[in-house]
Amino acid sequence: MSDTVETTLQPGQLLARVVCRHLRSYDFVSIEEFVPERGRRVDVMALGPKGEIWVIECKSSRADFMSDGKWEGYLDWCDRYFWAVDEDFPTDLLPDDTGLIIADAYNAEIIRMAPETKLAGARRNVLIRKFARHAAARLHNHRDPKL
Repeated sequence: MSDTVETTLQPGQLLARVVCRHLRSYDFVSIEEFVPERGRRVDVMALGPKGEIWVIECKSSRADFMSDGKWEGYLDWCDRYFWAVDEDFPTDLLPDDTGLIIADAYNAEIIRMAPETKLAGARRNVLIRKFARHAAARLHNHRDPKL
């Protein structure tokens, strides 16, 4: 990636990129800025090898976290919910009953595994189909930008 592109990424986008990279080590594939339903946009949705669905919200600052009042609505759209923050983030603000990933622009680590709350089968099927279509559309747009 060129330096020009690197400098245009916002702190939250850098966190999301490295979180996606780290999740590959768990055999998860992920999509940034995924919309599970109208009016909701998660920073990262990850799909595991057994159909597990994780949501990761990337927070670049205290103000970013404090202004996000809708995160609890994302719990209905995943088996596990995580926060991804950098090492300077005041993690005592984050709820203890959620997962925690510490990341920087180059590396990430799951510090606290999120508790598992299994999705209902019907919702999981809808999400997996939507995830697949979204990923395919992004790939197609990338391969054929004049579409």
